[in-house]
Amino acid sequence: MIKSKFLNKFKNISHGFFNSEGGYSKGLYKSLNCGTGSKDNKKNVILNLKKAAKRIETSIDNLILLKQIHSNKVFFINKNLKIKKTGDGLITNKPNLALGILTADCAPILIFDPTNNFIAALHAGWKGAYKNIIKNTLRKFKYKGSKMRDLIAVIGPCISIGNYEVKKDFLNKFIKQSAKNKEHFRFSKSKIFFSLSSYIKSQLTKYNVRNIEIINKDTFPKKNKFFSARRSLKNKFNDYGRNISLIMIK
Repeated sequence: MIKSKFLNKFKNISHGFFNSEGGYSKGLYKSLNCGTGSKDNKKNVILNLKKAAKRIETSIDNLILLKQIHSNKVFFINKNLKIKKTGDGLITNKPNLALGILTADCAPILIFDPTNNFIAALHAGWKGAYKNIIKNTLRKFKYKGSKMRDLIAVIGPCISIGNYEVKKDFLNKFIKQSAKNKEHFRFSKSKIFFSLSSYIKSQLTKYNVRNIEIINKDTFPKKNKFFSARRSLKNKFNDYGRNISLIMIK
């Protein structure tokens, strides 16, 4: 489990970014696969979720996950959910609700407002980030009385620019949104590469979030022991596990 240096300073919250180690799943999903939508043995996924929850000092009963769809939908919640909502972001100010996000190359983002005691967990792949999930989340924080300068935002492990090759139409889509977006791309001979974490950071700074931490862990290389959708696709696997990221007010 990886801890944020920024968030670790606060004793009233618990959090963690998890990789693929320390779980119960076998084979393709070895071993801490928390993907409830994967083809893994469901009993093992539940055991993995229980273990992750325990690591942040809570139980699976307090764990809240979403049916993630690469959207810009963000929900403010004040109680546990019996049925998963469909979207990609959660916000709460209630203690003992563990907000969880599943990723496999996309970026998990954890946000904390220490002044007003609000937390958020976001799933931000290029689609969600492009569709302004960050703007929508910050708008909800602002509505609840948060000041952007007070927020702490942590961009968790995701695919790095060196392993995120994209096509020209992808580049053009982002340039059309803003010419400044070109700074998030790298060009090497005939290849184009995209920095997801850089783009997300620019979205946060655009709306005056000042306290930003990037956890520089690339999810693509097998040696780093994260689940990776792109690596699985490259290896022609038919599925992949999911990494979980959690945050909770104690």
